[in-house]
Amino acid sequence: MNSAVKQPPEPPDAPAPAAAAAAAPSAAAYRNLVMATIGFALTFWAWNLIAPMSGDYKDRLGLSSFQQSLLVAVPVLVGSLGRIPVGALTDRYGAKLMFPLVSALTIVPVLLLIPARNSYGAMLAVGFLLGLGGTTFAIGVPLVNSWFPPARRGFALGVFGMGMGGVALSGYFTPRIAKHGDNLPSLVVAGALVVFALLAAVLVSDHPGRKVPTDTLAHRLGDAARLRVTWELSALYAIGFGGIVAFGVYLPTYLKTWYEMSPTEAGAKAAGFALVTVVFRPIGGWLSDRVHPALVTAGALLLAALMAVVQAFEPPLNPTGTIALLAMAAGLGTASGSVFALVSQVTPQAKVGSVTGIVGAMGGLGGFVPPLVMGAIYSAKDSYAIGFMLLSDLALAGCVYAYARMRNLQRGG
Repeated sequence: MNSAVKQPPEPPDAPAPAAAAAAAPSAAAYRNLVMATIGFALTFWAWNLIAPMSGDYKDRLGLSSFQQSLLVAVPVLVGSLGRIPVGALTDRYGAKLMFPLVSALTIVPVLLLIPARNSYGAMLAVGFLLGLGGTTFAIGVPLVNSWFPPARRGFALGVFGMGMGGVALSGYFTPRIAKHGDNLPSLVVAGALVVFALLAAVLVSDHPGRKVPTDTLAHRLGDAARLRVTWELSALYAIGFGGIVAFGVYLPTYLKTWYEMSPTEAGAKAAGFALVTVVFRPIGGWLSDRVHPALVTAGALLLAALMAVVQAFEPPLNPTGTIALLAMAAGLGTASGSVFALVSQVTPQAKVGSVTGIVGAMGGLGGFVPPLVMGAIYSAKDSYAIGFMLLSDLALAGCVYAYARMRNLQRGG
């Protein structure tokens, strides 16, 4: 007689053991998230090394406002466009190769800033190469996305997005380090990148279930470009993250010029703005795990639009201007987190890198144009009001589109 007791079947709605395990991210997932976030922050610091010292370069090299804006904007442009091929290469070769490789290559232009600092042409050339540091965003998103289940991706990608705090680190620490030696910021950042590249080669790992595409780079980018949602997300990210990048690189100049601050004080205030965007990015992702991310995006962009109108009236910095800028930072940071929660939901896993590359590029390009526009407007009108009104118009348009169109997109795995 068989003494084994036959177990009753599980009810149909009980989660399968494998599904329950999949819902809890592994230790490896958190290890990769930490490494990706640190790498993102360090490479973004490198990417933004010129902006906090742009006032010094302007005085040293006798630059106009437009020349100063161009110097600040060139790394943003190159870093943005570079995300497109880097994202597709990450789909193909994985973050385990790409993260340490790109981090190590970024050391070269960081060190080249030292001999280039007395020549505007050389600074533009080095700024072009520094753009490489801005491409790691397209490496980290597919890495984090692959390790976390759909219900946790919004928050995880928001935490990764905190790496953009490298802009805040640069804004605060670069001028202070430079007081102890003009070349010291480059040496400190280069040393940090060396350490990270070595650690990343050991600690970063691709998900065992990662699907490796076999088609060509051009074909993958073409597939991603043919998705309508790629360009919809690109437009929204160009407003949200583009606004963050634009203020990250231009706010020190704006504060120094309009409010007559010292470079150190302006850098500290700009770092505070960037810090708020960093804090609110995971909040945007966390909210998007609970509410449709399009609704989060719409609300965040509406807040940014309203605060840009306030700042367009050029209020005194204390307290109105400070409140307006920090609230704008909160809105832009939240929108950046929620847009990439949308990317993770509506993009097939094998195409996340390619789509991220395009969306990230458009976000970075959104940050390339405003500093040039702000510099040109100030040179012509001796005022920044028109620039802030343009930002308000764009944010309001993004708010309407996110609510009217993007909220109809269904959640997906």
